[in-house]
Amino acid sequence: MNCKHIAVIDYGMGNLHSVASALKKVAPDIKVSVTDDPNIIASADHVILPGVGAIRDCVAEIRRLGFDRVVKDVINSGKPLLGICVGMQAMMSFSEENGGADCLDFFPGRVNFFAGNAKFNQAHDEGSSSGERLKVPHMGWNQVEQVLAHPLWHNIDNNGRFYFVHSYFVEPENKDIIAGRTHYGIEFAAAIAHNNIFAVQFHPEKSHDNGLQLLENFLNWNGK
Repeated sequence: MNCKHIAVIDYGMGNLHSVASALKKVAPDIKVSVTDDPNIIASADHVILPGVGAIRDCVAEIRRLGFDRVVKDVINSGKPLLGICVGMQAMMSFSEENGGADCLDFFPGRVNFFAGNAKFNQAHDEGSSSGERLKVPHMGWNQVEQVLAHPLWHNIDNNGRFYFVHSYFVEPENKDIIAGRTHYGIEFAAAIAHNNIFAVQFHPEKSHDNGLQLLENFLNWNGK
């Protein structure tokens, strides 16, 4: 692992250095570049697309900086790619956020608002009488059911807990790419996987042992 080079794409959205610090914690000898240089990203062995904030702003910056093409090249190259939080949402076709925003369309699917979902609102209302109302954003620790066998789940218990902060959830058209599910009023995709792409709604860099294990698994993964 000593020679591996990991690029964390910097498009001005997210606490990128916490991701870099977590990577260095699990693999002190790797090279981690937090970068907006397409050449550095293209030369890396593994690539991470992070993100927090409003999806319209994130996608606009990704496109303005040409990272949509860069990420597409990474996908086509077969190199392991990890999407985190809004980085996962940006891979879908469309998001309800900001009154509706087109995403990068790597996967057909939508990003939906929790509070716009009828089943979620019913669960919220049913919890009102017991004082257990479901709040938006979904913030804190929650279990992830592993529904697809994948190298990134190595040494992580099924229904292990990860840390979430989000108001929108991913709904891919192809349910076969869902690698992990979480329940918060409704079932939603907590992780997706396809070929050399793995993407998560939770924050592995904030998820203690399980999150660090997932990052270590990512570094050991060859994208197949």
